[in-house]
Amino acid sequence: MAASASLSLYTPHNFSRTSSRPANHLCLQRPTIQKFNISISRTVFSAYPVFNSYRKNGNPRIITDGFRNQRRSFFRPSVSAQEENQPAPTNNSDEFQAPEGAADPARLKLIMQAYKEAVLDGDRKAIYELEDMIFMMEKEKNELAQKVAAMSAEISSGKEKLVRLQADFDNYRKRSEKERLTVRSDAQGEVIESLLPMVDSFERAKQQIKLETEMEKKIDTSYQGIYKQFVEIMRSLRVAAVPTVGKPFDPKMHEAIAREESYEFKEGIVIQEFRRGFYLGDRLLRPAMVKVSSGPGKKKPASVPDQSCEEPASVAGVDNR
Repeated sequence: MAASASLSLYTPHNFSRTSSRPANHLCLQRPTIQKFNISISRTVFSAYPVFNSYRKNGNPRIITDGFRNQRRSFFRPSVSAQEENQPAPTNNSDEFQAPEGAADPARLKLIMQAYKEAVLDGDRKAIYELEDMIFMMEKEKNELAQKVAAMSAEISSGKEKLVRLQADFDNYRKRSEKERLTVRSDAQGEVIESLLPMVDSFERAKQQIKLETEMEKKIDTSYQGIYKQFVEIMRSLRVAAVPTVGKPFDPKMHEAIAREESYEFKEGIVIQEFRRGFYLGDRLLRPAMVKVSSGPGKKKPASVPDQSCEEPASVAGVDNR
């Protein structure tokens, strides 16, 4: 059984049944001021509401069931705390529940309609109560608007943080990939650089060994096959030789160990290679040792041979290219 609370109100009207009206209607008449009690339950009222109004022509207004249900919703704030703790009633066609939510449009419409009627009737107490309800609804609306604004600001801030984190992650991924390739290239460079003296040994053997017997030719063919296989492996690792003879001297990839006059090459052109240089991709593993032309110089008598130009080539044992 639902708990109830007693509410005492003063009203300038009284309720009475009239024989000329249907049994399910209630007419309002204008007797003297009386005091009476109304018992309020959570969803079912034991008496009729006290918001009474008259038409402008003085005729009493018929209070129908729909009008009665609208009035009942405004007494809900006066229910005691004991009644609020009762369990919610089951669905019943004769019971009425007020719309939930202070800013519900239907509830606000009912309140404004009752407020208008209270102003027309001059019921100050009802006006004050309705104004308090409207004020509370407006206050709750402002609080909700502030919460929405705060949540919108948090969402915007979260989106900005997400964009920054995504950009940082992309930069980190690119930087990690670049560092991985750099570490791989450095490791390959160290291994290949340690094998370059072997290339020099093959080059010197090819230039210095003179093949006289058939056995020596077979040996030369064998080690040249090994050398070619080694060169193919170097190429697969993107190892390339530094261009030298006939190219302008470049201190970034050439190491000049001698200068010599030359009528064939202009000044600053590489005329001889003493040791090969190598690239690993775009990285220089070792510069090439070269001889650079210093220009034609002065002409000398034909009877005096120039031995200084021929000695370095014969000593080094390297063919000009």
